[in-house]
Amino acid sequence: MAKPSSTHKANVSDCALPSTNIDAACFQAPSHTGLTAKAPSSHPPRILLLYGSLRERSYSKLLTLEAARLLQAMGAEAKVFDPLGLPQPDAAPDTHPKVQELRDLAAWSEGMVWCSPERHGAMTGIMKSQIDWIPLSVGAVRPTQGKTLAVMEVSGGSQSFNAVNQLRILGRWMRMLTIPNQSSVAKAFLEFDEAGRMKPSAYYDRVVDVMEELVKFTLLTRDVAPYLVDRYSERKESAEALSRRVNQRTL
Repeated sequence: MAKPSSTHKANVSDCALPSTNIDAACFQAPSHTGLTAKAPSSHPPRILLLYGSLRERSYSKLLTLEAARLLQAMGAEAKVFDPLGLPQPDAAPDTHPKVQELRDLAAWSEGMVWCSPERHGAMTGIMKSQIDWIPLSVGAVRPTQGKTLAVMEVSGGSQSFNAVNQLRILGRWMRMLTIPNQSSVAKAFLEFDEAGRMKPSAYYDRVVDVMEELVKFTLLTRDVAPYLVDRYSERKESAEALSRRVNQRTL
């Protein structure tokens, strides 16, 4: 993701700095200028959807497909990634076709939907593996930063929020803009008909709410995302130093 234009810079004079620790050349006061896109995008919002189960009748997949239909009806371009065949992280090179497919979709997207079953009180390994294959950085660029994110979960029992809470943590770690609303569908086996379509319910209405909010936040932020995630500490680093730091080998 490109760095914010220098026209967004609003420097503060040295006399106004609160500490000598501050590098005056890198310190900026946020301004409305940086939050105004010079040429707003006109293409449909690009949304990537991930789900976390390989079962033949996967309720997280069915819920994800419902979300994709809603996004398309709202004018977005929605693409659903099929995790079947994706290797475990570190079990194959990142040149693996499924890994490349996932990474290309992540780069293409302006927002994402993550939907996981809750299994043993947590998101599934299949869900986590997909997120782990999306790199935190490519060179000095973080491919997910500034993208919007909506989180959803399905459970076989009573309503829970363990999986969506974990997904929120991951979204923050990936420097994504996770929207406030979320969906948690309890006893998911009761919420879909034989054709795999979601039945009318308050749960379905909430999914509509979440997708509507995601599209709004994506339209609001996609053209100014580089400015929103621009950081003082990273402006102080050279591109080479930043690349070395964010690409440290995991122990």
